[in-house]
Amino acid sequence: MSTLDSTLQFQGRVIRVTVDRVILPNGREAALEVVRHPGGAAIVALNDHEQVCLLRQYRYVAGGWIWELPAGKLEPAEPPEVTARRELTEEAAVSASHWSSLGTLLSSPGVFSEIIHLYLAQGLSEARSQLEESEVLEVHWIDFRQACAKALSGELRDAKTTVGLLRAAHRLGLHLAGGP
Repeated sequence: MSTLDSTLQFQGRVIRVTVDRVILPNGREAALEVVRHPGGAAIVALNDHEQVCLLRQYRYVAGGWIWELPAGKLEPAEPPEVTARRELTEEAAVSASHWSSLGTLLSSPGVFSEIIHLYLAQGLSEARSQLEESEVLEVHWIDFRQACAKALSGELRDAKTTVGLLRAAHRLGLHLAGGP
């Protein structure tokens, strides 16, 4: 696919919206609306009691309170693991000594450019949180297997949380009810 031109429609604090004229792989020309997002990082923080950190967070766009992993937006030129480390401390008041990548995911590739980097964090210790003024959340530590069951049942609706939990379970070699 090749881009013929890109026209800025909106520039906000976090996103930019463009209309891109492109040539598709089939040779046809199309005008595509693109929401450009800097990307983010989400963390499956697992403590020594096999509990995972889930935030009960107020999300206006989602219509209220949802459960999700600690996560945040990449700052300009910030490597994803640095974002993950910062967000875990800011939101969950813990830091981790062991980090491993759980890969990436595309949040909504039909329109969003956002790539979310997923991490498993272990070897946790207390740290000082620093929530942003716009963040309204509660920190909960939930049995990891129960959290995975909630992801499988659809009770957890946030995509990065569901994918992160299930990839972490796979990485740790856990066999979940209803799984293979």
